[in-house]
Amino acid sequence: MYIRKLTSQVILDYGRAEVHTQAGTLRGIISDGTCIFRGVRYAQAQRFHLPEPVTPWEGVKEAITYGNACPEIFTCVPHDQYTVPHYFTVQSEDCQFLNIWTQSIEKGVKKPVMVWFHGGGMMTGSGVEHYAYDGEELSRFGDVVVVTLNHRLNVLGFLDLSAYGEEYRYSGNAGLADLVAALQWIHENIAAFGGDLDNVMLFGQSGGGSKVVSMLQSPRAAGLFHRACLQSGGMRPGTEMTRSLSRRLASYILEYLKISPEHVKELESIHYDELACAADYAAGRLSREEGRPVMYGPFADQDFYSGHPLEHGFIEDTRDVPVLCGSVFGEFLNNYASPVGTGSKNSWTEEYKHELLCTEYGDRTEKIIEAFRKAYPDKNIADILFMDTDMRRNALAFARQRAEFSQAGVYNFLFTLESPFNGGTVPWHNAEIPYVFHNAEYLEPSFIPGITPAVQDIVSGAWVNFAKTGSPNGSGVPQWDAFGGEENRTMVFDRECRLETDHDKELLELCPARKVDFSKLMGSKK
Repeated sequence: MYIRKLTSQVILDYGRAEVHTQAGTLRGIISDGTCIFRGVRYAQAQRFHLPEPVTPWEGVKEAITYGNACPEIFTCVPHDQYTVPHYFTVQSEDCQFLNIWTQSIEKGVKKPVMVWFHGGGMMTGSGVEHYAYDGEELSRFGDVVVVTLNHRLNVLGFLDLSAYGEEYRYSGNAGLADLVAALQWIHENIAAFGGDLDNVMLFGQSGGGSKVVSMLQSPRAAGLFHRACLQSGGMRPGTEMTRSLSRRLASYILEYLKISPEHVKELESIHYDELACAADYAAGRLSREEGRPVMYGPFADQDFYSGHPLEHGFIEDTRDVPVLCGSVFGEFLNNYASPVGTGSKNSWTEEYKHELLCTEYGDRTEKIIEAFRKAYPDKNIADILFMDTDMRRNALAFARQRAEFSQAGVYNFLFTLESPFNGGTVPWHNAEIPYVFHNAEYLEPSFIPGITPAVQDIVSGAWVNFAKTGSPNGSGVPQWDAFGGEENRTMVFDRECRLETDHDKELLELCPARKVDFSKLMGSKK
C-alpha cells in the first residue's frame, strides 16, 4: 500500500496462500514470505442491527483486495496529508472486513496476534486509511500476526433507536458490536493463520485508543483479548455520548426526515446520503443546545460498554489485562499544524523565542523555560510553544488509575522524536504510528537518515514484546519499569530512548492546558 523498497517481487502463490476458515476457504497472496489476506469478511449486518456470523460459501474465495470502509457523514481533505499520508478506499455500509498479515499459515505455530483499531474518532477512517497501517513490515519484523479492520461508524454505528422498539435495543452501540464480532471471528479462526487465540493484543491510536478502552470496558469482549495499548486517545473522560443524548439525536433525525416514530423502520432503507444529512443536522442542533460539540459515539449500556473507567471505574472482567499507554510531544499543537511566529522555529533568535513565549505565558515564562530545560535538556525552548500537555496529563492519569486497579502491569510512553521536515517539526498526532508498524523508513516526513532504523527497531520491538509477554521489555529495548506508586515512569522515545521518572512533573504543573480548534484540524469537506 505504501511505497517500499523492493527486495523481491510479490508472488501470487495460490497453492500455499490458502486458508480454511469456519465459513470457507480463503486465498491470499505472498509478499517476500509474508502471507497477506485482504478484505476478509468477519460479519454481516443490517442497518441498526447486531452483526451476524459470516454466511458459509463453497469453493475458494479470493482475499486480495481491501474491503469496504464505512461511509462517512463527510470525508475530509486531510490537513496533514503530507505528514500522515492517507489512502481512501471504497465506502459502503457492508463494511465488516479485516486484513491479515502473517509469516505462517500453519496451525499450531501460535504467533502473537496484534489487532489494530484505526483512528478517526468514532466518525471516520478505515483499517487501511493511513499508509502507516500496512502490517507487512511489522509482521515480518516481529514474527507476529497483524490484523486491521473496518466497522460501522457515525450514525450507522452509534444511533440509539431503542425507544422505538426492542429490535433496536443495541443500535446505539452497533459499532462496538462489530468490534466484538471481529474479535470473536479472530478467536475462532486466527489459528488457521498461524495466530495464538490465547495471545491477542489490541492497539489503537486516537479514536482507535478510545475503541481499545471500549473493549477494555466491555463485558462482551472479555476473554477475547489479553493485552491493550492506547496511543494518544481514549484516556480522557467527560466528553462521552449518553443514552439520553443519543435518543435526542434519533428524534431530531426523524423530525428532519419527516418520519413518524411508528414508521421508524423507514430509517433502515433510506439512502445513506439522506441519512447523513439528517445526522449532520441533528448533531449540529444538539451541539448548539448543549453548548459543546456532540459527535456520534458509544454510551454506557453495561453490556457492550460500561462507560469510561476514569468516571465509572475499570470492570473486573479485564482486570488481568496489562496496559501500554502514552502520547506524543506535539499532538495537535505541533508547529506544522499550528504555526506560531514567522519562519522555522529552529532558525529563531533567543530574543524572538522569549518574545513569543512571554506572549503565551506572561510572568510564568522564565519558570516554564527553567522547568522545560530540566525535562528536555536537548530540546529547543521554542518547542514549549508546541508542547501538548492535555494528552500527556490524560495518559498519566489513566496509567495511574489503572496501576492502582490492576497488578497486571501498566507501561507509559512519550514519543518526542523531532522530524527534520519543514526545518524541524515536533512530533505530531500520529507521528509514532510509522515507528510502531516499522514503516517509518518508507514515509518521507517520518524518515531521519541514520536515526530512524535504530529508533524504529526499539519502538516496534517494545510493542512486539508487549504482544508476546505483556511487558515491553526484551532484546533491544531499554529497561522499562512498570508505572506505579508515587512515581511516574515514562519511556521517552527519541534519538536516545530512555526511561524517565517524573521528568516533566514540574513542567506540567506550570503549564496550563491549551485548547485546540478541532474544526480547523478536520480539514475541508470533499
